[in-house]
Amino acid sequence: MEPMPLPEPSARRLLDVARHSIAYGLQHHEAWTPDPLAEPDDLRHPRATFVTLHLHGRLRGCIGTLEAHQSLVEDVAANAYAAAFEDPRFPSVTMDEVDALQVHISVLTPPASFPCRDEADLLAQLRPGRDGLILRDGSHRATFLPAVWADLPDPKQFLAHLKRKAGLPPDHWSATLRFWRYAAESIG
Repeated sequence: MEPMPLPEPSARRLLDVARHSIAYGLQHHEAWTPDPLAEPDDLRHPRATFVTLHLHGRLRGCIGTLEAHQSLVEDVAANAYAAAFEDPRFPSVTMDEVDALQVHISVLTPPASFPCRDEADLLAQLRPGRDGLILRDGSHRATFLPAVWADLPDPKQFLAHLKRKAGLPPDHWSATLRFWRYAAESIG
C-alpha cells in the first residue's frame, strides 16, 4: 500500500502543472486541461490526488479525488484549479496572492477497505503519520490525508476530528460505519 515514488523530474513537472493551472485560471476564468500524451509515461496513468494550497503558512484551499478517474497530470491540473477557485471554504485566489502560494500535491494509493470490530480495534490498527483515512456512515463521508497527522498526532483525536468533519459526533459509532485507508506520496 506504500506509494511508489515518482522520479524527481516528474514530481517537479506536477508542481509546474499545478502552478500553471492556477495561473491559467486567473487569466482565463476557466480550468486548463493538459494533454497527457505530451507528458512522461508515469504522469499518464490514472491516479487520485489532492492539491493543498497554503498562503503565509495558513490553509488557502484543498481539493482532491479519492479514486483515480483520469491521468495523474490531468487530476493535478483539475484539483489545483479547484483548490484555488472552487474550495467553498475560501474566496478565489487573487493575482496578488498567486506568487506567494505554497503548492503541495498528495498522490494517493488506491483506498483499501479497513475492517475493524470497534473503535478500539480501529485505533490500534491506525498508523500515525502514514495512513490517510476515509470514513463513511450513510450520507456522512470525510477523509483526512496522511499529512493531517502533523496537526493531530493522537489517533483518538485524529478519529474524533474526522468524525466531526463528516458531520458526526466525536463519540459516534454504529454498525454501518465503514473505513478505508490509503497512503500518499507528498510533493512540494
